[in-house]
Amino acid sequence: MTQIIKIGNTNIGAGNPCFIIAEAGVNHNGDLDLAKQLIIAAKQAGADCVKFQTFKAENIVLEVAPKADYQLHTTDPAESQFEMLKKLEMDFDNFAEMIRCCEENEILFLSTPYNKADVDLLDNLGVQAFKLASMHLVEPHFLQYVARKGKPLILSTGMSTMADIDVALRAIRETGNDHIITLQCTTNYPSKLEDANLLAMQSFREVFGCEIGYSDHTQGNTACVVATGLGAMVIEKHFTLDRSLPGPDQSSSSTPAEFAELVKVIREAEMVKGASYKEPNPIEVTNAVGMRRSIVAERMILAGTVITEEMLAFKRPATGIPVKYIDLILGKRARNDIQDNRQLKWSDLSDGV
Repeated sequence: MTQIIKIGNTNIGAGNPCFIIAEAGVNHNGDLDLAKQLIIAAKQAGADCVKFQTFKAENIVLEVAPKADYQLHTTDPAESQFEMLKKLEMDFDNFAEMIRCCEENEILFLSTPYNKADVDLLDNLGVQAFKLASMHLVEPHFLQYVARKGKPLILSTGMSTMADIDVALRAIRETGNDHIITLQCTTNYPSKLEDANLLAMQSFREVFGCEIGYSDHTQGNTACVVATGLGAMVIEKHFTLDRSLPGPDQSSSSTPAEFAELVKVIREAEMVKGASYKEPNPIEVTNAVGMRRSIVAERMILAGTVITEEMLAFKRPATGIPVKYIDLILGKRARNDIQDNRQLKWSDLSDGV
């Protein structure tokens, strides 16, 4: 059984609500005011957390690096990946203000670091956990650096195999940090529903003994709702104020209205999951009286008659002798006349045959 992981004042794991992350990422376009608007909108949409990215372009990409295929379609194909990312950087001095905005609006702040300096910055600012991108999963040295901060790790698994995940989790656990949540993820923006592969998420829990979740890049809510039903305790989805804004991730992100609907259906999905055991709820107990049947006389049964199956029928309501006791009635004699279409009573039956 997996453990309960605490991030801030929130418990993540069995018996707790799904932790919903609005992935604002770089959709602020480097603008602090826009970042604050994203924070407020994420809170209003019902998210538990709003997540950004912390990086300096020169520390994560070469100036000659080409863009990813999806970035070529969502941004100017003439500019390099470095040029694109440079415009999306958030000044490091602004992160403290973003955290204050989250605190004021009672929503958890997270941000994905890309290098050790980013990790140190966020750690010094008091972040409650670290969310690492899929690219980090195959970097055990970096994973251990983050894990040694002693805070929970939420790790996306896009582009990886089960063997990759095994190596990554072993590296993290070698530091003594076992507060890990692995997210099934497909690295494509947007990704296809048929590529979601949500059952792999359950294998993470069974094979690696860690808590699980889903980082969604599909369009619509179907994958997130199914993931919730399959046991995801964290759901992450890209979030924007307006899909027409410039930037590589805007067009595949949910608007505030769409995200609010996502939160609504996730909470409904949690509600319908119920418990792992079966018993009638109180309204079913009440309804059973009108829906279940009792044993009634199919025709007039005269006193002294031996009762046979052909003399009986089963009819609602369940206010008489339950149907399951028919074998205790067959072969008994009627103590008195039993009118046609009347429920039998135990007092109608003689003790002897």
